[in-house]
Amino acid sequence: MYNEQMKKIKSKKVIVGVIGLGYVGLPLIVSFSKKGLETIGYDVNEEKVRLLKKTKSYIGDISDSDLKKIKDLFTPTTKLELLNKADAILICVPTPLRKTKEPDIKYILSALEIIKKIDYKGKLIVLESTTYPGTTEEILLPELENKGKYKVGKDFFLAFSPERVDPGNKTYQIKNTPKVIGGVTAKGTNLTKALYSIAIDKVIPVSSTRVAESIKLLENIYRSVNIGLINEMAQLCHKMNINIWEVIEAAATKPYGFMPFYPGPGLGGHCIPLDPYYLSWKAKAYNFNTRFIELAGEVNGSMPDFVVQIAGDLLNKRKKSINGSKIFILGVAYKKDISDIRESPALDIIRSLEEKGAKVYYHDPHIPSFKIGQKIYISSKYNEKTISKMDMVIIVTDHSNVDYAKLFKSNIPIFDTRNGLKGIKNKNIYKF
Repeated sequence: MYNEQMKKIKSKKVIVGVIGLGYVGLPLIVSFSKKGLETIGYDVNEEKVRLLKKTKSYIGDISDSDLKKIKDLFTPTTKLELLNKADAILICVPTPLRKTKEPDIKYILSALEIIKKIDYKGKLIVLESTTYPGTTEEILLPELENKGKYKVGKDFFLAFSPERVDPGNKTYQIKNTPKVIGGVTAKGTNLTKALYSIAIDKVIPVSSTRVAESIKLLENIYRSVNIGLINEMAQLCHKMNINIWEVIEAAATKPYGFMPFYPGPGLGGHCIPLDPYYLSWKAKAYNFNTRFIELAGEVNGSMPDFVVQIAGDLLNKRKKSINGSKIFILGVAYKKDISDIRESPALDIIRSLEEKGAKVYYHDPHIPSFKIGQKIYISSKYNEKTISKMDMVIIVTDHSNVDYAKLFKSNIPIFDTRNGLKGIKNKNIYKF
């Protein structure tokens, strides 16, 4: 079976199946299909599949033209039996947190049940979803070996490869972002490396799935901890009346021993706010307390409240209060130039402002509407007339295609949490 699979991969006759057609799964489909591979994409979301069949993309990094180019090679489906045709199945489903900050792997377990319902004998199965070390061997492997019916490395092949997707990044995408892979067996590693090498420039094998799982967590914990550090510095510098942005810019001139990170209104997205807690949770099984992870999460989680506190202070200086003020949020996506609102700090800021009695409006060219609870928010027109009716503007996300000059026509405070107005001189601009 190993030789047969390797032959298919080398000849590019391997059929790739993907479970989960989101920000990770769909770009993988496109990448493999562009190299001439037949692909099958499975998702339980019927609307996603309907759009894909019409070559309509719902992800910013994938265009409609990308889908049109691969339409003869890509089969989107909600029918799990079509996955029987695939030689390799990649699991690309979300891994959220429970409210208790514990891992929620229900989507991985659902994907596992789907695979168990098809004939996976001889197939290569790769988990891409971010998770805690041990998931592949402790959860997937026993179920797939099916009480001794199948043997990994002989009857099927199993590996883990952490996704490295950065939505909106125009420089590093799937093809030129090095890909880490680790198999349960050497044969699994070899097959996974050969498969991904078709679509990705550099594939890096590691010794085990546990190492591969840990790598993804370390990458995001590194960012979380350093962002937490700089957010704490921002809070201190604010109290000391020191410009944190000037401090960072000057510190970054040092050619060694320093890498700049930047403060902001809080963390967002599907990785950095969530992934560190997967390791923190697993560490408890070893009676180990991950203090840096917990502290960074606490500091980063406090930033939306810090933003609201400063907004209140700025209004007070103008003899106003948050209660009754009209506050305009500019940008609600979790980072610039994307349409993803998952875990965005804007949601917490809006929620907190409204709890304090503010009337909140927003504009985001990438997000026409969104919900917080049962309330639906609609993006307001961004013009001088709208701004003139507001008591304050808070820049939460500094999208590139926003004309900030419109802000300066009205004599209202502009709280820039992202340094998006860097270099612009205006008495109404405030930063951390």
